[in-house]
Formats: sequence, C-alpha cells, structure tokens
Amino acid sequence: MRRLGADGRERGAVSVIVAILLVTLLGFVAIAVDVGNIHSEHAQLQSGADSAAIAVAQKCAKDTSAADCSTTSALAGSLANQNALDGMSKVYGIQLDKAARTVSVTTSAKEPGAPENSVSLFFARALGIPGKEVGARASATWGTPSKGPAILPLAIAHCKLNIPAGGAQGAEQVLEQSVNGCGGIPGGFGWMQTTSSKCAITATAGASSNSGIWFASDTGASVPSTCTAADFSQLNNQTVLLPLYDLATGTGSGGKYYIKGFAAFHVTGYQFASIGWTSGAKVANKTIRGYFVKFVSLAQGFELGSTPNYGATIARLTL
Repeated sequence: MRRLGADGRERGAVSVIVAILLVTLLGFVAIAVDVGNIHSEHAQLQSGADSAAIAVAQKCAKDTSAADCSTTSALAGSLANQNALDGMSKVYGIQLDKAARTVSVTTSAKEPGAPENSVSLFFARALGIPGKEVGARASATWGTPSKGPAILPLAIAHCKLNIPAGGAQGAEQVLEQSVNGCGGIPGGFGWMQTTSSKCAITATAGASSNSGIWFASDTGASVPSTCTAADFSQLNNQTVLLPLYDLATGTGSGGKYYIKGFAAFHVTGYQFASIGWTSGAKVANKTIRGYFVKFVSLAQGFELGSTPNYGATIARLTL
C-alpha cells in the first residue's frame, strides 16, 4: 500500500482551506450584492420623497385649497415614480399640517412579486429571506420670509406694491430712485447702507417700533461702489426677492426706514450710470422697471416668520 507523503497531505489541506475561503468569499459577495441593491433602492426612494415633499409644499404655498396640497396628492405619487429607476415606487403616506405649514412624505419600495413595501433579495433567498422592507421619509415647510439675503443692497418702497387681490402679478411699472415716491417716501426704491465688501446685504423685517431693523437711506445716492455689472446681471429678466421698506421717522434722505417684508419682483430693465440692461425699451437713469408677482422661492438662507405675506413665499426641505 502506498502511503501519502507530507506533500500530499499538505496539498489536501490547502485544497480544503481554499474551498472554505471560496465559500466564504462567495457569501460576502452575495451579501454585498443584496446590500448594494438595498442602498440603491433607498437612495431612489429618498430622492422621490424629497421631490414629493418640496412639490407639495410649493403647491400649499401657492394655494392651500389646491388638489395637490392634500394627503392624496397625485403629484407626490408621480414624482416618487419618476425618481425610481424602474418607474415604480409607493407613497406610503403623506402627513400634512396646513396650520403649521409642514408636510412629510414617506415612500416605500414597490416591486411585482416582492413582499409589500419590500425589494427582492437575490442571494438571501437561500437563507429564507426573500425581501427587505425599504422606505424613506422627507419633510418640508413653507412660509413667509422674515430675514434673508438681498441680491443687491436695494429695497423697494412698500407703497409701490401693486398685486391685485386674487391676482398673480401686478402691472409693469418704472421705479425711480428719487422722485415719484409715495407715503412720505421720496422715491420708488433706495439703497441700503452696508459696510460689507460685497454687493449684498442681509435684511430683517419687523415692526416700525423696532429700531434694530431701521436703516438710513440716501435717496440720491449712487450705486454702491462694491456693486459691479456682473452683480446687476443677476437681475436680468429674473424674479428676485427684495425687501419692501416703509418710513419709520423723518423725511427724505434724513429719514429712517424699516423693512416691512419681502416681495418678488420680476426685473425687465434698469439703468445706473454705466450699468444698464433692458428687455425692451430703454429706461432712464436711476430707474428700475418690472412687476411684482406672487412667487414661491426655493432660495436658501431665509428665515421664516410671522411677517405679513406680500406675495413671496419660501418652500424648503427640513428633513
């Protein structure tokens, strides 16, 4: 009888070890495939929940009686499906509080033949696990801006706001800097003083009795030296949120003004010395042309508060 030598026994042991390692490696690969599938599904569901939540918030910001400002919003389901690679997902639920101005959307997996709210697993089936429940949740809010960045250190006189009741926008008008004012304000807009090196300012709305939100304005002042043509180009044919100001004390350039709130203004032209742009007829120096609109903005950096609504609303994700 021929006996195995030491080399033969070692080769046999190595073969057993390799077989065990291969089985283990295949197990890890199987886990990685299933886990990757779960993570991919969750990412799609999260994207769908985010899109649905912000869309419902936008609808509610425009009109709380709208069909899509509800717990049965068809728009939410459509957006959830559009964000799924296979075009299939499920809006598990919508929690809507119109008084608090909040909405939450929960999405879950949807797959033919898979358990409810679950995604199929390929390798875990061998262990008796056919699927895994996968879901995502997103929340959004909407409200009136009370503090935030102005694209330019510019404020429009509140008395120029002309959106009619029930209307979507006001008539186009030309705002002049130092003439044709109203309500004790000499002009249609003014420059806010800022010590910043940038052509921007953060404005806070509040009551006229709050001296913390007053600002001085020189109605005859030139464009701030920090503002360039590139800064102004951000206004070209755009709807921007700008502060509305009113008179607090004094008159003219010696007056103190305060921010009453924010409004959305669509700019169609402006002219300041060597800086100008127009989408139509030329405008005179130190004037801005455009019209007020009701507008839901997704702009970041704004705080929401109890400031009166002058047609501008913010909608944003909170979770």
